[in-house]
Amino acid sequence: MFESFPFVSVVHILVVLVAPPLLPGVINRVKAIFAGRRGQPLLQTYYDIVKLIRKESVLSETTTWVFLFGPVAAVSTGLLAALLVPLGNASAPLSFEGDLILLAYALALGRFFTMAAALDTGSAFEGMGAAREATYACLAEPALFLGLIAIARLTGGLSLDGMLGPALLHGWSVAAESLLLVLISWFVVLLVENCRIPFDDPNTHLELTMIHEVMVLDHSGPAFGMVLYGASLKLFVFSALVVRLAFPVRTGSEPLDWIVVLAGTIGVAVGVGVIESTLARLRLTSIPALLTGAGVLSLFGMILALVH
Repeated sequence: MFESFPFVSVVHILVVLVAPPLLPGVINRVKAIFAGRRGQPLLQTYYDIVKLIRKESVLSETTTWVFLFGPVAAVSTGLLAALLVPLGNASAPLSFEGDLILLAYALALGRFFTMAAALDTGSAFEGMGAAREATYACLAEPALFLGLIAIARLTGGLSLDGMLGPALLHGWSVAAESLLLVLISWFVVLLVENCRIPFDDPNTHLELTMIHEVMVLDHSGPAFGMVLYGASLKLFVFSALVVRLAFPVRTGSEPLDWIVVLAGTIGVAVGVGVIESTLARLRLTSIPALLTGAGVLSLFGMILALVH
């Protein structure tokens, strides 16, 4: 029964709906271990989301429907992106030629409405965060796209199912240096897209240094719960992309393939926690240079893929 495609699609959807909030909990526990603290429960994000859904929202008189639509768009685009990324041996629920373009633009659309919701408040601080988010996105998106082009060139496919499947094993055998550059670049993109150290500090309380957190200061209640859930979805999507790029091996057992991917996403969360525990946040003036470097790595990876 597990081999039937509809059943696997249902499992994919259930995993996408349930698993993402676990990753922030893993990150926080790793950081607590490094700091010698007990830390939050692994399921703390789930508790926070449920608590926020039960509360009422407080809305500013200056906001419009754009402010309320921002969290909805973040969750919707995150779910769409998660349904495009293959997790197990079977195809993703949404799979077609060129779906890599939809993946990139779904994530960009969620970011756009998050920034629009921040600007809709009329707050100078939230507008500042939106401006920084737009700047970093302009530097991070080319790194993601160039990496996708390199993988498409090595695998000969334009669907994420083919690009992140067994065909990628051949790519690692003939152009490992190209894919390694893309892998490093994508991990940097994961950190900046999810507002993690060294690009942003999700635990900061200084409005002048915040990026993502300052954009959602006015959200409360269910809307803020959707913000937390949307952020978890985004982290899950990028973690799955990194895992599928690093470990394209298919074991021949569908349940085992799912275990490998899910364990890999938890491993990525552990890596993020280690980075946040050992590195400090970069100065704002240094962040563009690092993002440009990630783009250059993807560019070199694409060039190396084209010459193979």
